[in-house]
Amino acid sequence: MAVAAPVPDLAARATDCADRLREADRVLLASHIDADGITSAAIASTAFARAGIDHEVVFEKQLNADSIAGIAAREFDVVCFTDFGSGQLDVIADHETRGDFVPVIADHHQPADSDTRYHLNPLLEGIDGASELSGAGASYLLARALEGPDGDNRDLAGLAVVGAVGDMQDSTDGLVGANESIVADGVDAGVLDARTDLDLYGRQTRPLPKFLEYASDVRIPGITNDEAGAISFLADVDVDAKRDGEWRRWVDLDAEERQRLASALMRRAVASGVPADRIESLVGTAYTLVDEEPGTELRDVSEFSTLLNATARYERGDVGLAVCLGDRGDALAEARRLLRTHRKNLSEGLQWVKSEGVTHEENLQWFDAGSRIRETIVGIVAGMAVGSPAVDRSKPVIAFAEESAEELKVSSRGSHALVRQGLDLSAVMREASRSVGGDGGGHDVAAGATIPLDERDAFLAAADRVVGDQLS
Repeated sequence: MAVAAPVPDLAARATDCADRLREADRVLLASHIDADGITSAAIASTAFARAGIDHEVVFEKQLNADSIAGIAAREFDVVCFTDFGSGQLDVIADHETRGDFVPVIADHHQPADSDTRYHLNPLLEGIDGASELSGAGASYLLARALEGPDGDNRDLAGLAVVGAVGDMQDSTDGLVGANESIVADGVDAGVLDARTDLDLYGRQTRPLPKFLEYASDVRIPGITNDEAGAISFLADVDVDAKRDGEWRRWVDLDAEERQRLASALMRRAVASGVPADRIESLVGTAYTLVDEEPGTELRDVSEFSTLLNATARYERGDVGLAVCLGDRGDALAEARRLLRTHRKNLSEGLQWVKSEGVTHEENLQWFDAGSRIRETIVGIVAGMAVGSPAVDRSKPVIAFAEESAEELKVSSRGSHALVRQGLDLSAVMREASRSVGGDGGGHDVAAGATIPLDERDAFLAAADRVVGDQLS
């Protein structure tokens, strides 16, 4: 018996796309190379395989006229774009008109001023693509529409949640909107557990002192970024933080021990003068993939998404895809190696921003890393900087890094508080980049662009003006 569509408002679009894919002899599945894009590809590829749809998978760092022309040259009758495609619809539509391929798009980014028949995007039905449905979520709706008589695809909901969290869609209330329906599917299918827990990164893998020391979203004086302070704090709590001489992890504690440690952390935060709303955000919804091995990065949705990001940022989307498709041997070992490199580079990048500082304009702040920070991770470093004392949280931060001899990569990060005041970095990046001969887009809280190398200052002037208009 067919299970009800998780997001009824998008069911007709999903069914239309699924019907067209079933008709195809072969499909090229093209996806974005980040955590959301890799999970999008894994969900779609699994659903295609189950539906008997012959397909190949390719990843693109960015979808532009050149990469779309390359896709067209592959001579597939049907191309399915996941986690991108909407923002490039004007270019894609030109290829469709010429008969190069039929596009099927499952995306959540702001569409360009063009349309195509097979277009699954929450924004087309009034659902927020930045906070309510990710690219992986759109891919999941497509997978659900592809279900056959032999069973449903609800077991793919876990990967859709990894994608949504990797796309920064989980707020202090957890996942909301259409994402909640996907969480419910995953829980019903027995692949996902969602419960209230301490909302700090590293519940599965980090030893308790590191778990507390590195929890920088809520800064607790004497614990955050203070290894000795974290160890001292643990010594004062009635919890055996070590066993057989080894530090335990959050996942190793029983429910009573977790409660004692969480309560002590709250008391310390209150005593340190941390604002009440920040203290509340110490607790949130933890999403666990119950079929994965406890104590591994794959068990916790946040840690899984970070692992995938580490493959994506070093252009090894194939490794991340293999992990998502179940490879727990060579692919997982390579992903873990990439994660170690990724963490080292992020740490060095953030240290560079802290030591060099940022430059303040009237409405924004920025830094130019040149070639010192890899262009694929400069946006993540900018996001980490937003949570550190290095930047002013009342302004968005813009980061530059060299993409090539001719182009600069631009990444921007804001806060949800600024978005509530009217900030939309997607519009800022698109308008400012196009004014200097580049292009960009993304989400309201995080967006990016590519601009000519010598247009940085003109871009900054335009971006500063647009941010000022939005926040005035």
